[in-house]
Amino acid sequence: MNNIFEAVQESVSFIKSRTDISPRAGIILGTGLGSFAAEIRDAVEIPYSEIPHFPVSTVKSHLGKLIFGTVEGVPVVCMAGRFHYYEGYRMQQVTFPVRVLNALQAGRLFITNVSGSTNPTIEAGDLVFIRDHINLLPENPLRGPNDERLGPRFPDMKHTYNTENNRLGLAIAAKNNISAHTGVYTALQGPNLETPAEYRFVHTIGGDVVGMSTVPEVLVARHCGMDVTAISIVSNKCYPIEAIVETSLDDVIKMAEASAQKLSFLLKELLKITN
Repeated sequence: MNNIFEAVQESVSFIKSRTDISPRAGIILGTGLGSFAAEIRDAVEIPYSEIPHFPVSTVKSHLGKLIFGTVEGVPVVCMAGRFHYYEGYRMQQVTFPVRVLNALQAGRLFITNVSGSTNPTIEAGDLVFIRDHINLLPENPLRGPNDERLGPRFPDMKHTYNTENNRLGLAIAAKNNISAHTGVYTALQGPNLETPAEYRFVHTIGGDVVGMSTVPEVLVARHCGMDVTAISIVSNKCYPIEAIVETSLDDVIKMAEASAQKLSFLLKELLKITN
């Protein structure tokens, strides 16, 4: 994939041969959140393995397909499964689907994930609207020659996340007795969960939640000029240190699935009122 712009056009051309739906919003589903796909009406599914230049999901619970349809009357394209740096992909591969979503004119991007809480007031099962991030990943998807057709050489990150959507989301959550916060997401490469010292470090530098995804997608989305809203389900509490318990992927998936209905509700409401 030496020429990303041309690769994007090839992917888009293939997708348009399979569906005539023109999405206005894109949705990325994180670990354990594939159930949101059931909310999509008149769905058209395209496996990643069939789309030119797309990677293939290797993580348990990631369905590995694009789903086109409508949610609350809004035409959407949903990534049922994402890609991670720890899977061995280059950052340009991890974020390639975001460029495709942008080229399909899905100008609004809703990103979901699961994370660990490094804020003592944020509990497992809570939702966090991401207001900012700290990038501790070892590679940046914008590194290398810049193609001005894709975005500017030095994208500004001051207004990275949609603060109005965060405000609306918090209001909807409060009205429906859903525990929700805003917070700073810290990205580490994984795939191991963090050590107690690393959790303490993330807390000390201002991180409220920590995970292994999202930030590369956000960087490319902002490079493309997309509007970004990101919501995290807290799967486990990681601070204070004495609150840490051993956590497996199955534990993370179980908590994500238990909270998925709340997240689905908020996503549908935001799509409806921000349409």
